Amino acid sequence: MEIPTRRKNIRLPRENYLGLRRYFVTICCAGRNKIFAHPSKAEPLLDPLRTVAVNQKFAVLAYCVMPDHLHLLVEAQEAQSDLLKFVRRSKQQNAYTMKSESGIQLWQRYFYDHILRPRDSAEAVAWYVWMNPVRKGLCAVPEEYPFPGSFTFDWKCTKQPAASWVPPWKEPSTATSTSPQEK
Repeated sequence: MEIPTRRKNIRLPRENYLGLRRYFVTICCAGRNKIFAHPSKAEPLLDPLRTVAVNQKFAVLAYCVMPDHLHLLVEAQEAQSDLLKFVRRSKQQNAYTMKSESGIQLWQRYFYDHILRPRDSAEAVAWYVWMNPVRKGLCAVPEEYPFPGSFTFDWKCTKQPAASWVPPWKEPSTATSTSPQEK
């Protein structure tokens, strides 16, 4: 008989996900399937995301729907704002529709997050999000890609900052910064 293994809880203490903070979030499709490669699958993701953001008191400063994942830069708007609840509700909104229409599981169980520190420039993080399709070779400039944006301002009018940002888990000097989170 095989003994079930318990998953290691790698989540930070809950209080780190509550209150007035900014977060960089990556939510991957189940099996890294390229579910959003077709615009008819990617476009319906945005309206429910906007609704959940408003209801959960988060501003979506930047987003980019990639073929197999979603990047978000969000900012809590109230002291009671809860990132874990925001992500869970965002995933539920779209997963239910996808499952009922096509029988496909939409999201992986976990998501990745980074709580922005005071030294992190929100503009640089936003440009990291918007430049993702360029880095992946899907377009030459982010404006050519159909699914980057912001729910709070006209992102195409902002200038890319001189200093770029890289998530801590992609920096060569930090090997332990990855934090997949439960939904």
